[in-house]
Amino acid sequence: MHTENNPKAKNYRVAISSNRMGEGDEALGETLMKAFLYTLSQQEQLPDHILFYNSGAFLTCAGSQVLEDLKAMEEKGVQVMTCGTCLDFYGLKEKLEAGTVTNMYTITDLLRTAGSVVRP
Repeated sequence: MHTENNPKAKNYRVAISSNRMGEGDEALGETLMKAFLYTLSQQEQLPDHILFYNSGAFLTCAGSQVLEDLKAMEEKGVQVMTCGTCLDFYGLKEKLEAGTVTNMYTITDLLRTAGSVVRP
């Protein structure tokens, strides 16, 4: 898809609700999520926001295998945001290493106003 001729493609957001991609084997799901975020980081047109919630919060914290890709996208202007309630629930607030803490009001507004939302 050529983004220059598609205005919606210029305003997309990624919503990640799990530290794994898809259903089935957990190790495979983790590998797929890592591959997805790396591949996303290599795209010509990056999302304006990546929103992490539920177990997706683990991906923005210490020990995550995708921190390098997330930080590279942040350097290119992508806003990486993680649900604060989720960080608290999983005891991760002090371990956040990529992006900022957000809340459900912001997540809802960003999803509602997106040209499109990608959910891996």
